[in-house]
Amino acid sequence: MTVVAVVDVTAGPGVGFLPLVSLGPAFASLVGGMRRTALIGLLALALCLVLAVFNGQLGSVRGYTAILSVAGVSAAGLAATAVRQRHEAELANVRSIAEVAQRVLLRPVPRSAGHLRVAVSYTSAVAEARIGGDLYEVVTSPSGVRVIVGDVQGKGLEAVETAAVVLAAFREAAYDEPDLTAVSARLERSINRHMTEERFVTAVLAETHDDRSVTLLNHGHPSPLVVRADGTAHLAEPPETAPPLGMGFDLKPPEPYGLSLAPGDQMLLYTDGVAEARDPDDRFYPLVRRAFLLREASPDTGLEALRRDLVTHVGGPLRDDAAMLLLRYRVG
Repeated sequence: MTVVAVVDVTAGPGVGFLPLVSLGPAFASLVGGMRRTALIGLLALALCLVLAVFNGQLGSVRGYTAILSVAGVSAAGLAATAVRQRHEAELANVRSIAEVAQRVLLRPVPRSAGHLRVAVSYTSAVAEARIGGDLYEVVTSPSGVRVIVGDVQGKGLEAVETAAVVLAAFREAAYDEPDLTAVSARLERSINRHMTEERFVTAVLAETHDDRSVTLLNHGHPSPLVVRADGTAHLAEPPETAPPLGMGFDLKPPEPYGLSLAPGDQMLLYTDGVAEARDPDDRFYPLVRRAFLLREASPDTGLEALRRDLVTHVGGPLRDDAAMLLLRYRVG
C-alpha cells in the first residue's frame, strides 16, 4: 500500500494506480485475522480517499471507482478470512484426531524389555502427516520379548485400517501363542478375516530369549541389520524368500531362522522407506556402511543420528515413510 501510494503520487493522477491500494486488504486476508484484515481495509480506504483528494479525483468517476474497488476488496477479504479461519479450525481438529489415532495405533514402546534397550524412530514422507501404514510393536511375553516391524501395502486410511488389524492381532497373539510360527498364522487369519480387499503386509517378527538367542520370521520384509559390539555389521537374511502377510494360506509360510547376540550387540528392524531411500543420483542409502552411527552411548541418540543421515542422503523429503526400531543388548 505504501509503494502504491508513492508511485501514485509520483506518477500523477493520469496514470491510475489508485485502485491498486486494494492489494493491501487482499493480501491481509491470506495471513491475518478478522481484526487485522478489517483494520488494513479501513486503512486502505482512508489512504484511497486521501489520494483521491490529492489527485483531484474525489468527485470523478475514476475516484468513485477506486474507492468502491477498495471497499469491495476489503469486504471480500473479510469474508475470505472468515472462511480460512473456519477451515484452519477444522484442519486443527482433524490433526488432533489423527494424533490421538496415532497414539492408539503406535503406542510408545517400552524403553527396556528383558535384556534389551529399545529405541524407535518414525519419519513421515509427508511433512503434515500424523499417521501412516508403517507399524511396530514390542511385547514382553512368557516366551520372551516379541517384536514386529511391518509395512502395509498402499497409503491412506485403508493402510491405517490394515495396520490397526495387524497390531491388534499381534498384541494378543504375542501373549498367547507358543512360538513365532503360531503368531504368524494368527496374523494371517486376522488379515484375511477383516480385510475385504486384497492388501498385504511385509513384516519381520523377532523373539528374543534369556540365552541371548533370537528367532526371526521374515514375511517379504527388508532383512534386519545386526551390528556387533566390535562395529562389524551385516544383514540377517532369511534362508529363503517368503510371501508377505495377507497373500493367503495356500502359500508356503516363512521358515524361522536364528542368530545370537552378545552383550553390546544391536539389531535394527526397519521398513522399506529406509532400505529404498535414494539420493538425487538414484543411489540407495548404504545402511550397512552407515551402521557405525548406531554406536552411541544411548540407543535413542544413535537412532536419531541414523535418521538425520538418512534425510541428508535423500536431500529432501522422504519418498516413503521410514520406521526404525533398534534393539540393543545390555552390557552386563
